[in-house]
Amino acid sequence: MTSSTPPTLDPKRACAHCKTERAKIKRAKTDERLCIPCFITIFETEVHETILANKLFHRGQRVAIGASGGKDSTVLAAVLKTLNERYDYGVEFVLLSIDEGIKGYRDDSLETVKRNAEQYGMELKIVGYNELYGWTMDQVVSQIGKKGNCTVCGVFRRQALDRGSGMLGVSHVVTGHNADDMAETVLMNLLRGDLPRLHRCTCIVTESSSSPVSRSKPLKYAYEKEIVLYAHHRKLDYFSTECIYSPEAFRGSARSLIKSLERVRPSAILDIVRSGEAFAEMVPEEIRGSACAGEKKIVDATGKEEEQTGCGKGLSQGGEMSQFEKQLQENEKAQDREVEIKISPPSITLKEKKKTPTPTKATKVTKKQQLGQCRKCGYMSSQELCKACVILDDLNKNRPKIEVVLDEEDEDASSSVRKKMEAIDMSGVEI
Repeated sequence: MTSSTPPTLDPKRACAHCKTERAKIKRAKTDERLCIPCFITIFETEVHETILANKLFHRGQRVAIGASGGKDSTVLAAVLKTLNERYDYGVEFVLLSIDEGIKGYRDDSLETVKRNAEQYGMELKIVGYNELYGWTMDQVVSQIGKKGNCTVCGVFRRQALDRGSGMLGVSHVVTGHNADDMAETVLMNLLRGDLPRLHRCTCIVTESSSSPVSRSKPLKYAYEKEIVLYAHHRKLDYFSTECIYSPEAFRGSARSLIKSLERVRPSAILDIVRSGEAFAEMVPEEIRGSACAGEKKIVDATGKEEEQTGCGKGLSQGGEMSQFEKQLQENEKAQDREVEIKISPPSITLKEKKKTPTPTKATKVTKKQQLGQCRKCGYMSSQELCKACVILDDLNKNRPKIEVVLDEEDEDASSSVRKKMEAIDMSGVEI
């Protein structure tokens, strides 16, 4: 009786990781051919390594996951739940969703978020634009049009995340921004020449003096294609429709360019992210604005100071160029200090000389912004009104008035109607 031996697997079709299973996935990031179990394990391990390298969480912390119901936030919630159980982070994760008030898009995606909350056993908090500002994005777009509406939504959304975090009692929010999103943002800020935003956008952990909440991006180095594959093979429940107003945004043009570059060079996405990190290191400190969390000392649960590695520190290869740039600036300053002394012409009087400004850099004083509170909503702001209230004032001024037809016998009630109209106009700023 002859024993039958199993057929050997062709090395070209074998998984590059385990060498035993047949490869079914080709990674967009590395071109490796992997079997499904190895792909899932490697994807989760890379997110875990990103969390450890940047010290995103500490034991006993309560963290909110910005959940929109889309693939990115759904995968983020699933991965964090898995890693929290596998590696015992000791972190309590909750879901925080923002209802922008977009019919046919957000109302459907929120149903997915509610199902995810039940599937993952996480607390869910939904905060709406209508209850915070008295406006929905549908109403905003109907008044101002589709051009510039993403800017309004971004201001509202950031403040809504802060207020929702306060309701949940958390000071840290994680978002599902992936490597594709990071590359698009880097490219947009380069095209705009916006150096402060270029510095902030590359940080994996961001903090702002005008916000009590820090934000982090655990999926910063994960490709969008791999996120879709992970969600598909783990059979995750997510909503796949894009925002109906986003195609008009400038980001759409950057996304098209990134996708074209990826087809020619798959590593282009990470290359742009790394380049953005290197450029961010060379942005002068006086124009950086809000700092990355990794540039400051933070205190962990035990009261011990520790330094994070935000802004991709430890991962970027731009340190040498940054040091070289700083050395050039020091050389220029030293050269400026070598001043040749000359006798002033007698035609210039002492009075005129006092009026002449001295061309020295030492006299330049940078005025620091003083953080206060918005006089209308109480939100932290360095100005009298926060950005959201400035936008709301403009929207409420142009809001169409409701026509009320009064009979002659109802003229006495006109004063009460006027008061109600004033209350409606102010509803956008009462939080």
